[in-house]
Amino acid sequence: MAVLFDSNGDARQAFRHPEKRNREETPLQRKPDWIRVKAPTSPVYAETQRLMRDNKLATVCEEAACPNIGECWSQKHATMMIMGETCTRACSFCNVKTGVPQPLDLDEPNRVADAVAKLGLAHVVITSVDRDDLKDGGAEHFAQVIRAIRKAAPETTIEVLTPDFLRKPGALEVVVEARPDVFNHNLETVPRLYLSIRPGARYFHSLRILQQAKELDPTIFTKSGLMAGLGESREEVMQVMDDLRAANVDFLTVGQYLQPTRRHAAVDRFWSPDEFKALETIAWAKGFLMVSASPLTRSSYHADSDFARMRDARQKGR
Repeated sequence: MAVLFDSNGDARQAFRHPEKRNREETPLQRKPDWIRVKAPTSPVYAETQRLMRDNKLATVCEEAACPNIGECWSQKHATMMIMGETCTRACSFCNVKTGVPQPLDLDEPNRVADAVAKLGLAHVVITSVDRDDLKDGGAEHFAQVIRAIRKAAPETTIEVLTPDFLRKPGALEVVVEARPDVFNHNLETVPRLYLSIRPGARYFHSLRILQQAKELDPTIFTKSGLMAGLGESREEVMQVMDDLRAANVDFLTVGQYLQPTRRHAAVDRFWSPDEFKALETIAWAKGFLMVSASPLTRSSYHADSDFARMRDARQKGR
């Protein structure tokens, strides 16, 4: 069992990575036709991949086995994952490896900024692994990346998808003070499923992080995402929507959970496109500025065009 870290940064024997747990393997369900995607073949995809390799950058697109990587990379859209490829937590839905991370790469902010400038991105999403081993959870590293991008590509809007900074006082303030355009933190699932799906996190803490980000900077857009298909009910999803609106969250994404390997949490069921459309309609009615709900929706899927629509909605006073 890998030695992990608790949220105070102390080494301990934590829960195991899903691929090393003593859980029975569960068969991978056959995906319905509406969830299938084509293999990437575009020359632009290859160019984006080369740029990531040349700058020694990790992307959540690859690490989390995102089904949209072909489409996004063919359009020069990539979600960059900072602070290494090893997470200190072991969520049962996630394909990112768990263990003891390497020290922070102090040159990473400059390399990320260089890649953003070379890709000519109008909008960039920066995410990370959980770094419970760091005193601030990596907040200052996020801030350095934001500042480096502002310098190298001043016209690029920046979205951060952060960890929950559980028991890291002052960390959220550091990130918000760096002035990202969008602060994103995913709730991932309904409260009832946290113990089995997201055991290192706390639902109401994550909700409070989103609320505090808006309180610290009312001009910032806040965003969160959910996975469908883990065993949640429709009523539970609607309650999470209400919780997010009470926290003044602007943007909601909902997508289908896909089981990465036989040792990860099993898919309870595949929600149909019509069910996702119904969720989207309900979410709009609840007052979100922006909603994206479909089987292939992911937190950063179409993030650039969705950000532009959300900004327009705010300006129009919707």
